[in-house]
Amino acid sequence: MKLLCLDLPQPGASLEQYGPHMLDEVRHGWELYKNGFVRDIYFRQDRPGVAIIAEADSIEAARSTLMAFPLAKAGLIGWDVIPLGPMLNWELLFAKV
Repeated sequence: MKLLCLDLPQPGASLEQYGPHMLDEVRHGWELYKNGFVRDIYFRQDRPGVAIIAEADSIEAARSTLMAFPLAKAGLIGWDVIPLGPMLNWELLFAKV
């Protein structure tokens, strides 16, 4: 299952609080990339944070994996996990009018 995963800063969390965790955060992300969970990762342009395209068996499995990030374990972020599916409406382009 392909998922869009958006980090959610928790109330009261500040960028200063993130600092001590960032090296471990990046290392953890690299491990998840190498094991195939993270397929793509992007910096958000609207605010500090990331958007991850992930691959997992379920939303629950993805959420469990994401909550192992150091920032999540420290209670500084949560995750919004959105399941994605194939765009099936392409056929409308070829429908007879």
